[in-house]
Amino acid sequence: MAVARHAWVRCGGLAALEICAVAALYYGSAQVGLLQQLVRGQVTPLWPPTGIALASLLLRGPHVWPGIALGALLVNVSLGPSIPAVLAIVTGNTLAPLCSYVLLRRTGFHNALDRLRDALALIFLGAFTGMLVSATIGSGTLVLAGVLSVGDFWPTWSVWWTGDAMGVLVVTPVLLVLRSAHWPKHARPSRWVEGLLLLAATACVGFVETGSTPVMFLGFPLLIWAAFRFQLAGAAPCALAVSTFAIIAAAQKTGAFAGHDLLTNMITLQAFNGSASLTALLLGATVSERNQTQKEIARACRQLAEMAAKIAAGGHHHLTLPDGDADSDSDSDSDGPKTRM
Repeated sequence: MAVARHAWVRCGGLAALEICAVAALYYGSAQVGLLQQLVRGQVTPLWPPTGIALASLLLRGPHVWPGIALGALLVNVSLGPSIPAVLAIVTGNTLAPLCSYVLLRRTGFHNALDRLRDALALIFLGAFTGMLVSATIGSGTLVLAGVLSVGDFWPTWSVWWTGDAMGVLVVTPVLLVLRSAHWPKHARPSRWVEGLLLLAATACVGFVETGSTPVMFLGFPLLIWAAFRFQLAGAAPCALAVSTFAIIAAAQKTGAFAGHDLLTNMITLQAFNGSASLTALLLGATVSERNQTQKEIARACRQLAEMAAKIAAGGHHHLTLPDGDADSDSDSDSDGPKTRM
């Protein structure tokens, strides 16, 4: 009985620790996201907490949802116009990743993102569909509370939805990759050099992106390079870096974002971030699936070769008979009657 109670207390303590960790990560990432707020100090073009929330549910299970709710409450309690409005926004921020989690699990989603169907599910179900909940509840709450006019509902809704969706597309893959990442033991020195070159090239492109020259398109060759050579382990962090540099450029109104109004910059930014995330996820998943297929084909070929060798060896043994047996068979054939069919 004491052992069972000790195990129960230990499991409960571990669950509480996980919930507190999720809440802390949610709150910390929200403070980073709020640095680029666009509407009323709480609606941003990239909301990292949604990516952290969904990754937490996928990696640790649905029992960590109180951590998401607690983190959302800590973030919005100082932003919301009233306690009922804050509770409504917190409810939307909690239900959105939960809906995405349920949708992904119903499709047989793999956390490794090693199939094209997993990338498509994360994009269209986890990001685009699930985040409709938080955007609709949050924007509707601000309108009902009198903070926004009815005419501001759809602009606010679009920024809210794209920010939450970008959080899932950009942050969740990185966390899933980190969960399954391992130190390469037998990597050739050339692979390390290539990785360092990719890192340096990404930093250089980011520096150029935040400058006065509109050259954001330079990030796409890096995404293709990372996806083909390092699969999702390279493509996901590269997409996060490229998107972060684009957000910084949009906030500073430099490069492609210079001389345009807020709506135009928002459309440009979200189109670029969405394209970068889609490129990284789809290419990374496709290359991983291709590599896995090649490994399965090679394994099947080895098994067929082994089976063919065993059959050949068995058939050769069966056909090789001792001389005495061959003579007795010959004698029996000569002595016995022969029947022609």
